[in-house]
Amino acid sequence: MQKTPLYDKHVALGAKMVPFADFAMPVEYSGIQQEHMAVREAAGIFDVSHMGEFWVKGPRALALLQKVCSTDVAGLPIGKAQYCYFPNGRGGVVDDLLVYAYEAQKYLLVVNAGNIQKDWDWLQTNNSMGAELENASKHMALLAIQGPRAQSILQALTSVNLNDLPAFSFTTGRVGAWEQVIVSHTGYTGAGGYELYVAAEQAPGLWDLLLQEGAEKGLIPCGLGARDSLRLEMGFCLYGKDIDEQTSPIAAGLGWVTHLTDGREFIDREILERQMKEGVAERLKGIVLLERGIPRSGYQLVNEAGEEVGRVTSGSQSPVLKQGIGLAYVTKPYWKPGSRLFVRIRNKDIAAEIRKPPFIEGF
Repeated sequence: MQKTPLYDKHVALGAKMVPFADFAMPVEYSGIQQEHMAVREAAGIFDVSHMGEFWVKGPRALALLQKVCSTDVAGLPIGKAQYCYFPNGRGGVVDDLLVYAYEAQKYLLVVNAGNIQKDWDWLQTNNSMGAELENASKHMALLAIQGPRAQSILQALTSVNLNDLPAFSFTTGRVGAWEQVIVSHTGYTGAGGYELYVAAEQAPGLWDLLLQEGAEKGLIPCGLGARDSLRLEMGFCLYGKDIDEQTSPIAAGLGWVTHLTDGREFIDREILERQMKEGVAERLKGIVLLERGIPRSGYQLVNEAGEEVGRVTSGSQSPVLKQGIGLAYVTKPYWKPGSRLFVRIRNKDIAAEIRKPPFIEGF
């Protein structure tokens, strides 16, 4: 089991540690409900150093990314990041990721922890053009400070003017005593905030500094449990649950990051273009239970006649709504917002409604 540079910090704080993507990770500290609401109302800090980071460099870097990415990376300005996915050549998804245009002919890819080796192999297999690749995953740490007070907490510690950093923008600057920190206005919670990329050996000191600075503003450490419930309230996909090698990215609602730019040939373009024009048999949609219950992954969705019309991929109790929410692949015409159907939970059909995420407002 691998450990992030912050493993000892988590243990010292009394975190409940669990195996996740071959890493020992904190699932919760004070409790998922408390951590979730801290991020929605104040601020939380996450260790996401298990994520993978690849540099793609040199005069052939863009050519490789244009081949393997669903988005048109040529249109990404330096200092901006974009969400996309790797099509797998069979109509499915290798992984979803962030691409950072770091400087001319230099890009940073941030990939899911469980897919680091797979993604690395995928890039190498498709690198017929000779881009320079570097796997920096073991040398970089990633801290996420999220929530409505994240900006004021971080601003007190950094030389970067955070007001000049729009969403999905980034820069490098000083944070505390550390120079050349990548400060990115991104996150996976829907609560706003920043992600900080630092050298692995710098992470423990930065973690302590952020917790110390943010304590009076309500900042608390948060684990994977709250990270999952926060992303689910926003309807964000999780690889391995809502998207994988077998799922169509168009069915998953990722058409918005599938760029059919004239003249750009990329993996699966023909398949994806056809699906976008002709449609797909099912769609990933949000569901809210109208009765007590939690729609767990794998549960069936049925219509009034008891016929299966979908399946749940992610589900939980929303700490904000106090209702069961989830994501599910649903067949037409039941995917229309407002449609009533049922989640089959232990042979009992619980009423539910199709609802477009995000499930919450006002945060």
